[in-house]
Amino acid sequence: MKPIQSLLLALVCALLFGVNGYSQSTPQAFKGAQIIPISGEPINNGVLVVEDGKITGVGGPNTRIPRGADVHDMTGKVIMPGLVDTHSHIGEGDGGDRSSALHPDVRIMDAIDPRSDTFRKARAGGITSVNIMPGSGHLMSGQTVYLKLREANTIEDMLIYLDEDKTIYGGLKMANGTNPLGGSGFPGTRAKSAAMVRALFVKAQEYQAKIEAADGDESKMPPRDIGMETLVQVLEGKRTVHNHTHRHDDILTAIRLSEEFGYDLVLQHVSEAWKVADEIAEAGVPASIITLDSFGGKLEAAEIKNANGKYLEDAGVLVGLHTDDGITDSRLFLRSAALAVREGMSRKAALESVTIANAIMMDIDDRTGTLEKGKDADFIILSGDPFSVYTHVEQTWIEGSKVWDRSDEEDRKYATGGYEIFRGEVHTHHEMGGSK
Repeated sequence: MKPIQSLLLALVCALLFGVNGYSQSTPQAFKGAQIIPISGEPINNGVLVVEDGKITGVGGPNTRIPRGADVHDMTGKVIMPGLVDTHSHIGEGDGGDRSSALHPDVRIMDAIDPRSDTFRKARAGGITSVNIMPGSGHLMSGQTVYLKLREANTIEDMLIYLDEDKTIYGGLKMANGTNPLGGSGFPGTRAKSAAMVRALFVKAQEYQAKIEAADGDESKMPPRDIGMETLVQVLEGKRTVHNHTHRHDDILTAIRLSEEFGYDLVLQHVSEAWKVADEIAEAGVPASIITLDSFGGKLEAAEIKNANGKYLEDAGVLVGLHTDDGITDSRLFLRSAALAVREGMSRKAALESVTIANAIMMDIDDRTGTLEKGKDADFIILSGDPFSVYTHVEQTWIEGSKVWDRSDEEDRKYATGGYEIFRGEVHTHHEMGGSK
């Protein structure tokens, strides 16, 4: 072969084959593992087929494997969907400042470092999709961002778009209770907190009415207000409110406001959910909760129970779990679900709480959260049962590409190393007026 031909062949191979030694277009088949699809019962000696970043087949040992597929023997392993985290602070971002208590115009995506090592930490824990939020020291601390944890140079490479125009890729972070109480410009009481939120949404309704009255006539449109635009998206159901709340009375206030203005709500934390589980169920509001292996911290969370998952499941609430990283290290996300099972939550609901339930809360359940034909090939390979203390995440795959591998020495240190290997462990939102 002539030198120029050899060079051309090498270039073609470099384009077609990634760092894992295969092309995205080359079918990948994973056989022999127990597959937990979440959408159905576990499949022993199962087969998962992936092509062009999508799942094209999942089933028992007789599942068709395309000719020319790269076949991986997964005997003794467990494969399940990539984990979805509805509340995290990885990425080293921040939100609103102390100039006011309400910042619907602030976007945390403008402050996230896509090369932060905290993303590697999350991949090491099997997390493939995440809702990154500003802190909770404000009534509204800003717009959250939904990300696929792809390896990326820019934040745009990670965004999960929720609309065809690619203008919405997250929710809105709100908070009540103790955290947003403060000095000048901030409420001094819980009642004033609710009044300030209510007043801003009334203003947003008026802004929305002016836009509707203009009926496309630019000369009649109100002056552009990016904060109001965000709240109109909330009122129109295009953007979900993720509301930090702990005490039972604060939980009901968050629900009351959502019902008054008709916006979609996800309750975050809900430490005293066990006191008002039936009321949450009656409102039809999902709850994203946290489990802890060490209690303490803030007074308003003093009565948190790891049995919240059981109480909410029994009441009929859609329940998800989250890390609130670094409250729970992203590497230990599966352990959060195991703790919920230990306190009475069913195994089925616990598995759903870190996958499809969270995907539903982020409105991305059409593309991730279960292993089904046509969905994104987001999955993890485990050494054993998901809830065993002896189990490790061995590989994390996003859209058909392996993004983390425990057998790789560089990757492994993000699963086993101490906090000194991460650059993002200083959370700026603590400095912005409150804890998570």
